[in-house]
Formats: sequence, C-alpha cells, structure tokens
Amino acid sequence: MDAHLPTVNVHRDVPTTRLAPSPTGALHLGNGRTFLVNWLLARRRGWRVLLRIEDLDGPRVKRGADVQAIDDLRWLGLDWDDGPIYQSPRAPLYRTAVERLVRSGQAYPCVCTRKEVDAAASAPHAEDGAAVYPGTCRNRFASIDDARRHAGREPAIRFRVPDGEVAFDDVFRGRVAIDVARRLGDFVIAKGDGTAAYQLAVVVDDADMSVSDVVRGDDLIESTPRQILLYRALDWADRIPHYCHLPLVIGPDGRRLAKRHGDTRLSAYRAAGASAGDVLRLLATWCGIGAVEEVARASDLLGKFDLARVPRDPIVFDPSKSRTLVPSPGTPGEG
Repeated sequence: MDAHLPTVNVHRDVPTTRLAPSPTGALHLGNGRTFLVNWLLARRRGWRVLLRIEDLDGPRVKRGADVQAIDDLRWLGLDWDDGPIYQSPRAPLYRTAVERLVRSGQAYPCVCTRKEVDAAASAPHAEDGAAVYPGTCRNRFASIDDARRHAGREPAIRFRVPDGEVAFDDVFRGRVAIDVARRLGDFVIAKGDGTAAYQLAVVVDDADMSVSDVVRGDDLIESTPRQILLYRALDWADRIPHYCHLPLVIGPDGRRLAKRHGDTRLSAYRAAGASAGDVLRLLATWCGIGAVEEVARASDLLGKFDLARVPRDPIVFDPSKSRTLVPSPGTPGEG
C-alpha cells in the first residue's frame, strides 16, 4: 500500500525525468525502446529518475498491468530513484488545479457529448481524424451549477485555448510550433465523473515532482503545446520541462506498434524464452547504438549511447519476420 501513496522526494536542484507507464495494457517493444532511451539519457547525464504509474483512465486500466510493467522494466535493468508513484491517489491536487483555472476564467463547464462534437457541422477535423471542439459551451453557462442543471448531469471541464501558435524547442526535433486553437481546440481537463484528464494530471504531477526533462514518443508531440498552455495558466511557466520526442516503432503498415501487428509484449517474449539481453540487443539497434554482442542489462549500453545517433525516422518492425528474440519458430512474435 505504501507504494501507492501520493508522495515523492523532490530535489528541485537536480534534473529529473520520469518513466510513466500506463497500466491500460502490457509494455511492448516500442514502449521498451522509449523507456530505454529515457533511462540511458538520465543515467548518462546525472538526472534523477522517477517511476510514475499513470492509472487515471479507469475503464481501460487492467488489473495487474502495473505490476507487470514494473517487472518488465526491472527485467531490462531499468531502475529509478523514487516510486512507484500512482496518480489515482493524487486526485485532490488535480481538483485544486481545475478549480483554480475555472475561477480565473481559463476553463469552463461543457455538456457536449463526443457524438455531438463529432457531428457539429462547423467542426473542422485534426490530421488524425479527431474532431476539433467547436466551442459550443465556451460562453454558454454562467457557472458549473448552471451547466449541471441544464444537462442533468455533471459537466466536463474544458480549458479555454488562446489564439496563436505555441512554440517550443524540442531536444530531438528542434523548433516546433503548433496552433492549438486551430488544430486541437479547447480540450478537456476534467471528465464528467471528476477524473482529471491526461493533459492536466501530467502537468500537475510534473510541476509538483520538479520534472525537468520529459522523454516520450512523438505521438504525444501535440500534447506538449497543450501542457505548456496549462503551465502558463497555472503560473508555473518557470517549471516547463525540456521535451524530447522520439520517432515511434511502427509496423509494416506504417501505424504504431499494436496488437494488430502480432504479440510484441515484453512479457510474451520473456515467456517464449527470450532473455533481457536478446531484447536489449534489438532495442540497441533502434537506439542508434548498432549491433552489440555482449549485453545482459541496460547498464551495459550506457557507454555506447549517444542521442545524436538515434534514428530520425520511425523504426519499422515486422514481428512476423523477426527471428531474433525467440529460440525457435512458432512462438509469440514469430507470426
């Protein structure tokens, strides 16, 4: 139970990063590669490492997935200086932040359903096909109580996105500028059931834990300007981390690695007889290290890692053609 308490030893004068798996499923090879790069950067540069379990997506959280993720990370030889810290007990901190944004007029209640947003004739669509919120409830209600009475249910809370681009210097990609209002629209920071949304919770946690460096897949790059806006709105602009977004591992179809590509879970390869060294040798090639003969734990790669050598393009992996991680054909990941 102690591992679930919302406490962390903060060292504000020491650069800090976090490994932040979500227990909505098992870690796969793509996750392993991102966590490995994060860990190698941290240990080479003297950062503290936190382990945070992002368990707020209640309906999708799978029982035991947190324990499995922790075990998989340890199996690869990744360690951390604090944690695991679970998000779910930290709900009071998120509520305080949401209330602060509502009071300042930077957030507002929204009673629109997803179906209504998708069907809005005036709603443009983002590049990934998701509907951009058309602002239906932006100035609709005088208060949360007003929205609640109108809808007969608890409203969600949306952040009021200001016009204009949000720019940041990505450690890996260079300068990035995104017009959040045009491409993404006002976004949810608290769901109707009161649960904090990902964007808000991550900002509150990273600020509270003095996270200075965030390393993650570039599928989350559009989250960064949203999170920067929240830092500014909460008067935490001096706590905005450095961001490093890495190209994803994708399947032969060009889509990010998932079940549709076969079983690429770390736990599946372990069950099939692969060693941590077998997996790390593959991940090393995806980290720009190249072929390595002797590796048993992640620490064996420390002297060989250089962020500048990490591939700039997505890594294409076809599990059906891989014969590098299991001792014989016909095991998980072999097709």
